[in-house]
Amino acid sequence: MKHRIFAILCTLALLIGTIPAASALEGEITLAADTLATLGLVQGNSQGDYQPNLPATRTQAAVLLVRLAGAEAAAKAEPWFSGFRDVPAWASDSVDYAVHQGWMSGATPVTFRGQDAIDACEWFSALLRMLGYGDEDFTLDDAPVFAHRIGLTPLLYDGALKRSDLFLSMRDALSFPHKDSDVTVLEQLIQTGSTSRAAANALGLLTPELTARQVADRHMAAVFQLECYESNSSVAHQNPDAGASGFFITSDGLAITNYHSIEGAVHARAILTSGDTYPVESVLYYDEGIDIAVIRISRTSTSGRRTSSFAWLEMAPSGSGDVRRGDTVYAIGNPLALGLSVSSGVVGDPARVVAGYDTPCILNNADISHGSSGGALLNVYGQVIGITSGAYTSGNSMYLAVPIDSALTADLSGAGQTLEQVKQETHS
Repeated sequence: MKHRIFAILCTLALLIGTIPAASALEGEITLAADTLATLGLVQGNSQGDYQPNLPATRTQAAVLLVRLAGAEAAAKAEPWFSGFRDVPAWASDSVDYAVHQGWMSGATPVTFRGQDAIDACEWFSALLRMLGYGDEDFTLDDAPVFAHRIGLTPLLYDGALKRSDLFLSMRDALSFPHKDSDVTVLEQLIQTGSTSRAAANALGLLTPELTARQVADRHMAAVFQLECYESNSSVAHQNPDAGASGFFITSDGLAITNYHSIEGAVHARAILTSGDTYPVESVLYYDEGIDIAVIRISRTSTSGRRTSSFAWLEMAPSGSGDVRRGDTVYAIGNPLALGLSVSSGVVGDPARVVAGYDTPCILNNADISHGSSGGALLNVYGQVIGITSGAYTSGNSMYLAVPIDSALTADLSGAGQTLEQVKQETHS
């Protein structure tokens, strides 16, 4: 397929950086705490100080978790009594409730050890259980990584936590839905009367339009780097021939990339923001002319660990007239194979006819580079409207994305083909 535009295929070796430990600026921590305080979820001391740098204790975690669940009233009405002898009266209802719900556990039948510091594994295990996830989804040791993988938190936490870590992760959890539900944590708080819609609206938490920061925080976990190998020798030597991008469209591993990203590959693997690597299992649909491919990512990582869920992106048809000139868009991908990043721009033309493509493309100026092929172009609501695909070689900031529409109507029910079978089929 010949184009008068360049196809964004990366020939650089993929450079994978380590995932940084969770950290945040002091102002961001204060903002998170103030947000939670306005919602009635946290309280400062008599001086209004949240003491964010103090270690977070198990008792504090239990109290905050019950508040985040909108279950303070239920905890007070709960007749079950744990029998812990070391829990202060002000926290006993919450601790008893969190333990009875299976979110947390005691140290012994009669001690909770609530003054002990809580670490990332225990906190995210409790938070995930509150959201409906269980033993089939994660283990205690990988709870923080699983939380990051499904998009619950944009940061990767480790070790003992401070109060600031609880504040930030709670703030991030507000926009996250309960398992197998569309009801977010914030919506649950409003429904239970634990916070008011007016307070949430005043904080801007109910505004559907997202900033670039919110798009990155909430949706980058659903996008991945794609390593492609064109020969078994490259696979054996762990030497990728090209780097591209892709993104999940279902929690069980269906994903989208460009056809030209996988063209000629016999093996490929997805590298998530958590650092986990999962092989491409099959190709369920592809169209050379539209430059789109729907692939299935294995739920078993290259290290042998299986996951029950991936973060995923909602799709919105761009051919319906909902995409207009001047609309703000965000591109998430793997430019120069240096790792995932986000850029923003506007739509210049929602249906630009381009030589070499069988469908009009979305012309926009959200920056992309070699390696961004197969990345997601999102609208301000965090929905995918296109797949970043190419650019004009002359001109400034004239980038192209192919519409997502064909993936919405494609038959994805079959077993699909391997990458090698696709290569043989298209090169025969």
